[in-house]
Amino acid sequence: MVRLTADLIWKSPHFFNAIKERELDLRGNKIPVIENLGATEDQFDTIDLSDNEIVKLENFPLLNRLGTLIINNNRITRINPNIGEFLPKLHTLVLTNNRLVNLVEIDPLASLPKLQFLSLLDNNITKKPNYRLYVIHKLKQLRVLDFKKVKNKERLEARNLFASKEVEEEAKKESTTTFTPGEVPNVSEVAEEQQTQKVTAPTPEQIIAIKAAIVNSQTLEEVARLEKALKSGQLPSDLKLDAETGANGVKEKDENMVSNSENEDDGGPEDSEEQRDSEPTAMEQE
Repeated sequence: MVRLTADLIWKSPHFFNAIKERELDLRGNKIPVIENLGATEDQFDTIDLSDNEIVKLENFPLLNRLGTLIINNNRITRINPNIGEFLPKLHTLVLTNNRLVNLVEIDPLASLPKLQFLSLLDNNITKKPNYRLYVIHKLKQLRVLDFKKVKNKERLEARNLFASKEVEEEAKKESTTTFTPGEVPNVSEVAEEQQTQKVTAPTPEQIIAIKAAIVNSQTLEEVARLEKALKSGQLPSDLKLDAETGANGVKEKDENMVSNSENEDDGGPEDSEEQRDSEPTAMEQE
């Protein structure tokens, strides 16, 4: 990773772009944190921080001139709630392909008084229910969202949908509980799942029950399912209630086999000979 130092800023390309704005190119430096932008001396209309590793959109100095911030392909998950105080003239913000997940995470953008163009494409937030209407509702000055013009019909629909504060809070709550494909799981949820797996792991007695069930299985599918459960260490749900009984049954069966073998040992060859001697032969019966 490379720190965003004053030296890096001074050595990075800067030029007049296609719309005649002065632009600073800080792309592809693996920058993890925004810092030292005061070294720009507020001389740029556009700053491009794409293709870095920035996690938080924060730590800006006061930049009265900055109008466009391009920050594609980073790892942004959080935005400074007071970002508008430091970027009062920002009208275009491109956050394509970052890691914004829940609707509440874009609320800080409402502090940007001049924001008119916004891209949140390729963030999981775009998959949340009522995403577009929520953003239009929160950012009153927005003219283009995800490269699509905001229509008056959408503004009216957003106003009607979020007419009350309760509906807005419910939308935020729903977005935090709705899982979307590709979303990074919460650490606490993963820990809870692992804990659950530990609790349901079979005991030695339950393993005996699984083995007994394999012996008594009627189909190859059932045998395969139980063998898989035995290898994975996870007790099948349909055996949870009978596992203890099954284990006791196996134990009783083993004990019976032991007692029978002991009885057989007690009745050795000498007993067999005595029985033959005491039984009359066919000729003696005649």
